[in-house]
Amino acid sequence: MALKDIIVPTMGESVSEATIAKWFKQVGESVKQDEPVAELETDKVTLEVNSPVSGVLKEIIAAQGSNVEVGALLGRIEEGAVQTAEVKAAKPEIAAVKSAVVEDKSGPAARKIAEETGVNLAAIATSGKDGRATKADVLNAASSPAPVASTQVTTSSAPREERVKMTKLRQTIAKRLKDSQNTAAILTTFNEIDMSNIIALRSEYKDAFEKKYGIRLGFMSLFVKAAVSALQEIPEVNACIEGDEIIYKKHYDIGVAVGGSQGLVVPVVRNADQLSIAGIEAEIARLAGKAKDGSLAMSDMTGGTFTVSNGGVYGSLLSTPIINPPQSAILGMHKTEDRPIAVKGQVVIRPMMYVALSYDHRIIDGRESVTFLLKIKEAVEDPRRLLLGV
Repeated sequence: MALKDIIVPTMGESVSEATIAKWFKQVGESVKQDEPVAELETDKVTLEVNSPVSGVLKEIIAAQGSNVEVGALLGRIEEGAVQTAEVKAAKPEIAAVKSAVVEDKSGPAARKIAEETGVNLAAIATSGKDGRATKADVLNAASSPAPVASTQVTTSSAPREERVKMTKLRQTIAKRLKDSQNTAAILTTFNEIDMSNIIALRSEYKDAFEKKYGIRLGFMSLFVKAAVSALQEIPEVNACIEGDEIIYKKHYDIGVAVGGSQGLVVPVVRNADQLSIAGIEAEIARLAGKAKDGSLAMSDMTGGTFTVSNGGVYGSLLSTPIINPPQSAILGMHKTEDRPIAVKGQVVIRPMMYVALSYDHRIIDGRESVTFLLKIKEAVEDPRRLLLGV
């Protein structure tokens, strides 16, 4: 039978190397054509490598954790081969071995009582010969109260630390963020937003919105819309520096920071100025879904002109977000909390959110940064402005 090579596919512009994150199949296991056999991790995304044919995985050339380049040989598939009975039985046998180890630690009486009381034999203290669990050990474990804190210092055999190699994505994030700090003259300005009106708007229309568009109405789309409006009025915030030139972007591709399976990623909502609130929500939901299942492509995360990050979903009250280069600014949203504020001479309790704008002072002055945040504040506190474009 013919052997077919599993090759590292082209991974996109400027990406030539990847790390083998995992093998989904073991040598000897059957695979179907186009079934994922391995997962590769680049400095931007993860992607699956599919089997070119149906057959049996005959050989793994590049082990998990190794670095490979585009076109490298990962392994070989024996086309048309059938998985043997021995391989099929391998995994059950492993489970049986583990079960046998537990049963070797106990006698029949101890096992019977453990089954009746729900005691985990592998987790109890044993007093029998060769570490075997006795009937008394099981009864004692079943009747013992939950352990309490002890002043006696015990020595654990568990390791006190674990060393894990950084993923390529995490290495790239670390490098880009440090480069941003080393290159840009980063300052952060703050303001606070009364979220009362936007919360009321969302509460009133969220059911009708979801019924019509099939997606939930969140705050992020409204902030993205407010950011686009502010960027149109203050073009410096949507610009970037290249050499000794300032490039003013005439398009509004907004990066939205989301938590993914490989850490924080920033996919881009393209042409956000041309999208409705529903369109922005749908695109954010689509990109967030791809981030969670690790299927974001590089084209999803490149070319952003401005970024919005919501640390409030994790409970952050205030932060100074770091610019995502080559962009010149990033808007940070935070947790909404009820706080006392003065309104027309009266102290009232309102749901308030701190917002932060980190910006590159080489291109954006204090006046522009403060005005930008004020525009965001005005639009969110009075959402009618977003509809009227004022």
